[in-house]
Amino acid sequence: MIVDTGKPAEHRVARAVTEAFAPAVWAAAMPVVVGLHAGAPWWGLVTVLFTAAVPYGVIWLGVRRGRLTDHHIGKREQRRAPLAIGLASVLAGLGLLVVADAPGELVAMVVVMLLVLLGTTLVNLRWKLSAHTAVSAGAVTALTVLFGPLLAAGALLVAVIGWSRVRLGDHTAAQTVAGAVLGAAIAAAVFMPLAR
Repeated sequence: MIVDTGKPAEHRVARAVTEAFAPAVWAAAMPVVVGLHAGAPWWGLVTVLFTAAVPYGVIWLGVRRGRLTDHHIGKREQRRAPLAIGLASVLAGLGLLVVADAPGELVAMVVVMLLVLLGTTLVNLRWKLSAHTAVSAGAVTALTVLFGPLLAAGALLVAVIGWSRVRLGDHTAAQTVAGAVLGAAIAAAVFMPLAR
């Protein structure tokens, strides 16, 4: 049985893409993937606490208490505090990884996450950059470094994610492209030298 939600199919597809490839999903998945690749799955799971559980727990709490309009923090002016808490959490996780001598690939991934989050936070003080495309482009770039050039095809996924954000009216095309450029540039500059 097909349920008519009253929205066009294209809108429903865009919503599904936005949810399936949200920054929280990448922030939870990437440490696990990189931890497995590095032969340290336990470290990957510990890292998820700092990169996903705490930052997105704060966002969900903000939504539940009515301080944030939605879990994507659609209003730019509401982004400052959750992004700052996310930065603090990722920084704490990075500190733990460095002190505990965790695998270099995982440390490099968290440095990329921290810098993408910092860049997104700074830009969002003035302009609503797409965190969805920044995070996904950074992740695809890191995965390409880890697993080889075939994963560069993930750029098509980043484009689809950008389309979904524009289709839903959450960002302009320029905001999604800028996010993708920021995320990919940071990952390309940082991940390869640190992961080796």
